[in-house]
Amino acid sequence: MDISSVIGFVLGIVMVLVTILMLGEWEVSAIGAFADPGSIMLVIGGTFASTFIGQSLGTFMNAMKAVKMVFISPKFDPADTIEKIVALSNLARREGVLALEESAANMDDPFLKKGIMLVVDGADPELVRSVLETEMVYMENRHKDVRGVWDMVNGLAPAWGMVGTMVALVLMMASLDDIDALAANMALAMITTFYGALMANFLAGPIARKLGVYNAEEMLMKEVLIEGMLSIQNGENPRIIEEKLKAFLAPSLRTRSDEGGS
Repeated sequence: MDISSVIGFVLGIVMVLVTILMLGEWEVSAIGAFADPGSIMLVIGGTFASTFIGQSLGTFMNAMKAVKMVFISPKFDPADTIEKIVALSNLARREGVLALEESAANMDDPFLKKGIMLVVDGADPELVRSVLETEMVYMENRHKDVRGVWDMVNGLAPAWGMVGTMVALVLMMASLDDIDALAANMALAMITTFYGALMANFLAGPIARKLGVYNAEEMLMKEVLIEGMLSIQNGENPRIIEEKLKAFLAPSLRTRSDEGGS
């Protein structure tokens, strides 16, 4: 569970509700003034309609599935990754590179498994790097497409809020002789803008940002794996491999890695 996302989501809802209640003199009915089904339908429906036009259905569905990553963070453990590489290098040093084939069969990470099998098959180091880096590029492109959906939502939601505002203003102009309808349409004009800003700044923008953070972490882990596998193929000392891979990590993570290996 990503605690920061949960805290941010709950805190954001609480701050909005408390602010509405404070400005409404703590009358619960003040919250009801912001609950307009038509405005919600226009902003959310219109935003996603535009997003459908700009993205493929498959990419859109992947973007919806990726939301769970914001609250249930993927596990990227640099220290554990380095430990795996060092263990494999020790095995290769004792029993030879071909001994890694059995270990590869039991690996859950398909990227690491593919790299080890390329090393076991005796592929040229440049070919190993090329194959794995190509996979990284296409993986990052897929991640970029998913983030692009939420970037689109981030840009479109305020615009659809303004569309709702213009619709309400037209209705307001058409009812100048009806004070009650005039007031209701004026409130509607503001609410749609409110929903658009909330959808962009509270949901879409932060989701896109968090997915970008996770992508960067995953790409770092892939780089560590590539360097580790090439070092194993070159027959480097396991201790040297460990120190080389720690150079990818922040100082705090290096310390944690040392503690884990001690």
